[in-house]
Amino acid sequence: MLKIRKEQMRILNELMFCKFENFMVSHLRRFYTERCLDLGEEGIREEVRYGIEHAKTYNIVDERNVCKYIDVMFAFGRDFDNDPDLPWAGEILRNDAIGSPVERMDILCRTAIDKMQG
Repeated sequence: MLKIRKEQMRILNELMFCKFENFMVSHLRRFYTERCLDLGEEGIREEVRYGIEHAKTYNIVDERNVCKYIDVMFAFGRDFDNDPDLPWAGEILRNDAIGSPVERMDILCRTAIDKMQG
């Protein structure tokens, strides 16, 4: 029987985090080029880490939806979920009646796209 020790699990988690962070840096540079140039490498990584931690407060923890959360964050601002000019964002994220965090992120992204286009 294979047994994974806590230390091995910690290292695996760190590697997965690093891989995701690197993916996000590349993704953000592709879609938010100017903002990333302004932030620089370490600034981008700090924003990614901030987004990951902030997404957790809404139980958004899977990579796909954390990526979406960070995309919305880059499009609308670091604290978009508490911005009085964007009340819809916080309302969606805090609405437990919407069901799962995945559903909330789908609604958030659709609404964000609508707001950007209209």
